[in-house]
Amino acid sequence: MTQAALPAAKRWSSARAWAAGLPLSGKIGLALVLFWLLVALVGPVLAPYSTGAFVTYDVFEGSSPQHWLGSDYLGRDVLSRLLAGARYTVGLALVASLLAVVTGTGLALFATVSGRWIDESLSRFMDTLISIPSRIFALVLIAAFGSSLGLLLLILALTYVAGNYRIARSLAVNLDKMDYVQVARARGEGRAYVAVTEILPNMIHPLLADFGLRFMFIVLLLSGLSFLGLGVQPPDADLGSLVLENLSGLPEGALAILMPAVAIATLTVGVNLLIDALPARTRRMGGEG
Repeated sequence: MTQAALPAAKRWSSARAWAAGLPLSGKIGLALVLFWLLVALVGPVLAPYSTGAFVTYDVFEGSSPQHWLGSDYLGRDVLSRLLAGARYTVGLALVASLLAVVTGTGLALFATVSGRWIDESLSRFMDTLISIPSRIFALVLIAAFGSSLGLLLLILALTYVAGNYRIARSLAVNLDKMDYVQVARARGEGRAYVAVTEILPNMIHPLLADFGLRFMFIVLLLSGLSFLGLGVQPPDADLGSLVLENLSGLPEGALAILMPAVAIATLTVGVNLLIDALPARTRRMGGEG
């Protein structure tokens, strides 16, 4: 084995050991999360039909060898549209969660190492944002600016920046009082060094758990907005949009409406099970702020 391959092999071994140490619920959650990440990455490539192709004259057709999950209200293949819709749901939620956590944590670190005036001003502004219910806040922004994919991504991220800021700041303030941080300041290190080198590395594990929570909240928010017709717009569709457009098939229990709902449920339940199974030192209880 080459020297370059040794670190990769060590990381893979550590990841396998970490996964093996999870309880059963955590392993189930990890399997569900990895499944949907894989679907988001390669699902559209594996789709048997084009997402907009009309493949049958029978609407809300049941499962068949040609159409494993039946057809939708226009006779399109449900499996193909589900595989494409998962990419929007998982992709948008993943990027929006990353933006929210990076922005909120960056502002929290800046507030912690800056003067009291900056800390108080930022904290009061974030308290104002977090007091507004997330769905109302998102609806107001969408009504004002529209719901293109780019704007939708920014709105989803902005909605949850304040919640991450509150958690990240509480972690940073506690770490800022530690002896090793005071020693770094005493030897003349700058604010950026203290924030990035001394404080941030010790926040990573709780922030990863918070990232999972933000992801789950954003999936539910995006699905709710799409169900209201304010999320991903036609001809594109995410999982929430698939539920909305096939709503007329609910009385007959059509797969076209059941399968997107099951997909949303398994994705959010999987993330929740994985977060709950994380070691206690990596967890951080947080509301949907």
